[in-house]
Amino acid sequence: MSDNRLPEEGDRIAKLLARAGVASRREVERMIADGRVSLDGKVLDTPAVKLTSLKGVSVDGKPVGKAEATRLFAFHKPSGLITAERDPAGRPTIYAALRNALPKSAGRVMPVGRLDFNTEGLLLLTNDGELKRAMELPSSGVPRSYRARAFGDVTQTMLDDLIEGVEIDGIRYGRIEADLERGSGMNRWIQMTLTEGKNREVRRVLEHLGLQVNRLMRISYGPFELADLPRGQAAEINREAVEQFRKQLLRDIK
Repeated sequence: MSDNRLPEEGDRIAKLLARAGVASRREVERMIADGRVSLDGKVLDTPAVKLTSLKGVSVDGKPVGKAEATRLFAFHKPSGLITAERDPAGRPTIYAALRNALPKSAGRVMPVGRLDFNTEGLLLLTNDGELKRAMELPSSGVPRSYRARAFGDVTQTMLDDLIEGVEIDGIRYGRIEADLERGSGMNRWIQMTLTEGKNREVRRVLEHLGLQVNRLMRISYGPFELADLPRGQAAEINREAVEQFRKQLLRDIK
């Protein structure tokens, strides 16, 4: 750009870098604030820059390549793993397991949402930061379903009341669909579907009802299901299905 003016058309640089799998939009904005992103050799100090491509963009001094096609992987996360790249307490992370579970061609992938240390089940991973952000936004309304085994006295009527949401310790939890699975005794399985995904939401809501959760598993996220994927294994989701879902989701939240 000979006149040194930044282009005004196109998409914000954070969106393009997220789409290219560099990081989520929020993380890219932090990287820009830290002076890690440059355009044609000039360090950027604002995420408001709009570009039509990533030509000339570098992160940590390395040129950013062309965005790859969106890929989405399903991982059956075992309990006892942290959904993070590293843990200050030294606990094992998902990335140690993913080194063996993901194909070598997967490249850098980011978890869509989180599962806490003691929660198992479906964890989605993608190379597309824009898709990650869209799926995580509460306003997107993407449903997540869980099966919880809880100890205590509970009835379907108690669970039906959650359809209106509930406030716990000043935090409002939105609509939750909950169904008590067939069985008897004090240790029962409950299936729950929610769209917000607040921190430890399922556990806190069930504890509010006087139940003690002793096992929690996510079984679906949006249209993608855990199904019979073995614990500790990963599988790529059909790219055509992913692209169709991505386009619809991004169209709905605009």
